[in-house]
Amino acid sequence: MEIKTKMKIENIKKGLLRILTPSVVVTLIYLIKYGAKISPKAEVDLSPKLKLGKGCVISSFSKVKAYDGIFEMGERGGIATNCFIAAGEAGIKIGDNFICGPNVSIVASNYKHDQKGVHLEDQGSTSKGIIIGNNVWVGAGCVILDGAHIADNSIVVANSTVSRRYKPDVIIQGSPAKVILKR
Repeated sequence: MEIKTKMKIENIKKGLLRILTPSVVVTLIYLIKYGAKISPKAEVDLSPKLKLGKGCVISSFSKVKAYDGIFEMGERGGIATNCFIAAGEAGIKIGDNFICGPNVSIVASNYKHDQKGVHLEDQGSTSKGIIIGNNVWVGAGCVILDGAHIADNSIVVANSTVSRRYKPDVIIQGSPAKVILKR
């Protein structure tokens, strides 16, 4: 019971920090700290676990959550409009020259679901982490799930679902995503 109380207090602190920190302040802090350009209309956690490379861009209406785990994006990374990124405990690591289209979800956690009749939020969660290499392009509407590893120089075709490991220099497509071409 004590652990649940501590978790509730932590969640309240996170929520208050999100609500009380103006988005313009977040934009300025990341511009000064990393040279990253974050839209004031984006919702990005002000967290020591969030690290952005020089020249990164996070567009309007995107959400980046990095309180539970590390979120690192290399230089010249681009996140388009209306994307959702949540670093679970194991985190998300993205290399240099990453671009993703609008409406992409990258989620590095999963609910436990082995107990029937028990609410999913009460069963806890797992996190394997997500790794995305250098020079990766993720098309619009893709979903990148916990445990995914997209290697260097790969392309994920629009509306694909990625949940496993892929070798470098490939184009993947589908739900679940499969290699359709080698580059």
